[in-house]
Amino acid sequence: MQLTRKTIAKVIVAAFLLNLVVMGAGAWFAYQEAPPIPDEVVGPDGETIVTGADVQDGKATFQQYGLMNHGSILGNGAYYGEDYTAETLELKAQHMRDYYAREEYGAEYDSLGSAERAAVSQTVRDDLDEAHDGSDVVEYSAAEAYAHKRVSETYVERYHEGDHARGVPEGMIQSPEEARQFADFALWTAWFSHTDRPGSDNSYTNEWPYSPPAGNDATGAAMIWSVVAMVLLVGAAGVAILLYKSVKLPEPSAAGISVPEPGDVSVFPSQRAALRFVPVAAGLFLAQVLLGGLLAHFYIERAGFFGIEELFGVHVLQLLPFSIAKTWHIDLGILWIASTWLGAGLFLPPLLTGHEPANQKRYVNVLLGALVVVVGGGMGGIWLGANGYFDGQLWWLLGNEGLEYLEVGKVWQGGLLVGFILWAVLAIRGLEPLLDREPVYGLAHMILYAGGSITLLFLAGFLFTPTTNIAVTEFWRWWVVHMWVEGAFEFFIVAIIGLTLVSMNLLTRRSAEKAVMLQALLVMGTGVIGVSHHYWWIGMPDYWVPIGSVFSTLELLPLIFILYEAIGQYRAMTAGDGFPYTLPFMFIVASGVWNFVGAGVLGFFINLPLVNYYEHGTYLTVGHAHAAMFGAFGFLALGMVAYMLQLSIDPERWDGSWLRASFWCWNVGLALMVFVSVLPVGFLQLDVAFTESYAAARSLGFYEGSLVQTLFWARLPGDTLIIIGTAIYVADLLRKRFVLRESAEDPSVDDMAVAEGILGDDD
Repeated sequence: MQLTRKTIAKVIVAAFLLNLVVMGAGAWFAYQEAPPIPDEVVGPDGETIVTGADVQDGKATFQQYGLMNHGSILGNGAYYGEDYTAETLELKAQHMRDYYAREEYGAEYDSLGSAERAAVSQTVRDDLDEAHDGSDVVEYSAAEAYAHKRVSETYVERYHEGDHARGVPEGMIQSPEEARQFADFALWTAWFSHTDRPGSDNSYTNEWPYSPPAGNDATGAAMIWSVVAMVLLVGAAGVAILLYKSVKLPEPSAAGISVPEPGDVSVFPSQRAALRFVPVAAGLFLAQVLLGGLLAHFYIERAGFFGIEELFGVHVLQLLPFSIAKTWHIDLGILWIASTWLGAGLFLPPLLTGHEPANQKRYVNVLLGALVVVVGGGMGGIWLGANGYFDGQLWWLLGNEGLEYLEVGKVWQGGLLVGFILWAVLAIRGLEPLLDREPVYGLAHMILYAGGSITLLFLAGFLFTPTTNIAVTEFWRWWVVHMWVEGAFEFFIVAIIGLTLVSMNLLTRRSAEKAVMLQALLVMGTGVIGVSHHYWWIGMPDYWVPIGSVFSTLELLPLIFILYEAIGQYRAMTAGDGFPYTLPFMFIVASGVWNFVGAGVLGFFINLPLVNYYEHGTYLTVGHAHAAMFGAFGFLALGMVAYMLQLSIDPERWDGSWLRASFWCWNVGLALMVFVSVLPVGFLQLDVAFTESYAAARSLGFYEGSLVQTLFWARLPGDTLIIIGTAIYVADLLRKRFVLRESAEDPSVDDMAVAEGILGDDD
């Protein structure tokens, strides 16, 4: 079957319109169907217990002090602390049982006989299992009012006064009043997790989290659509393989062609400037992995680091709380990968076109300087905001907005947005000769579409404020997070790889365009609507369960293509004698394999609705995230670095041994971390969540179990190898800085070994 580029382009437009309709309608319904914030919550005597303003102020407290990177809300956030929704629901049910036991039997619940305990437990479940009547006032029973006050006291004591045994620093929330408001916010999420949506038999969160004391259990839809997803997986995998074989996409090949040698390619001034992104990104990378080692150790010593607090009397937890370290760890991971991609996106155009726009070097340096300012300001603002140094609205504008993956203040996010736009402008200038010659679905256009989609999706992060309903906030946040990763980033991956293969003469431009367009179609057709699997338990209606199940399963299609592509790249790397770019290809092939394992295999498993119901927010997600983020996107970025360096260094002075050592340290370290430590902990959590409750699986008691602690220690070799590999990488960049070639001062198309073929007609 032959597919033309024009045909694929038309289908891409149709898929785009479908995504626009579905997700646009979903956005409208998100506002209509979000759990209501009542004007007030009153007790049986009419006493006001909580107001809507308290709930909104509590959400602001939750964000300002970075509590989403200590624990989680509705299962989203960090896994170090408890899930606030699940814990407050569990505590609420426990205090209600104690209240009814004393009222009805004059004794504590635990001292009652089995029959009395069963009766009290049923009373609590009946009390909690009520539908919301749609009014602006929520009426608590006497037991609920009692439980609310007790949970509030617990949260004030823990999050204001501190609890080092739980890893909570003293003064994490600065005032008792703010801590009470945070408790009000967490208890509101617990309320809509057990309260049935009007006209439905299920709660606003589709009965999540699993909590036998509160009567929450998995719905029938979770089971049904898990079975459908498994059946669909078999069919989708078969269709993907059939499609890959039938469309006859050419595989890269080094046989019988002239692969340009690194020494035959001149380096232009703008490329030398683009190369400066690499050491900046490497510094962020090293800081990220060092913080990752600290975070892993926090699970073993909640307030210390290898006992140094006993020697010096200093608690690391007080100096650098888990929440801030986690925030920096996440943001630095995104920033070093994005910075490397920005540099690669500006390095490749001259290689393909032989075109050096006027003042391009100067503008690239401006972009790099702006990136450094935004990164420094954002990271500093996170610490200042979380420690209360900003008054009024400044805490979320300049400080710590406090939402996972979107932590930096809105001003710094605006700076990143401007940076993305400036990058697009510079890329357009560099690719102008190609853009002028090719159709709108050409390879250079695809690069710009991928970069533009990253910028466009980032705008969703500006559609909410700290006063926005948490369900709506999460709806938009996942637009940025998921659609970046499963949509725009995957699109960018296949476009950059296609561009790289063309620059090596391993594929013709038009062949690469067809392959990139087909994979872009699959990514767009599945990854965008696939975001809906994040909406199952956050307060969105249950119609997202079938939609999310189907499209999450179909997300495997482009990953199968990427795996086949990696196999083809490996063949090209090993078939040709003296192939000069083996090292960059090793990284690119590893990226494809880890993408399939992390995003594909592990992603499919945890996104089965029934599994996700119990697994949501456990260490299985940690395994998926690390394998997909670092394994897929990180290795691609590092592969581009290897390619850029090899072209920028005199061939006789090129030494790839240190990079090769880093490659194996990273791969072995990541495999050890994921498969020896992280995933086993996740499966133990899944077992506890299924047999006891979700709150039990996220409790301190679970993490302090002897087997779990042993598995945490088992992470040390993998983490150490990753840190060593990164340190070698940084040291290698420092030594390679002194062997870079001089750039061509008067560039022309003749200076590029591949530009003429690319600019020409390759029919």
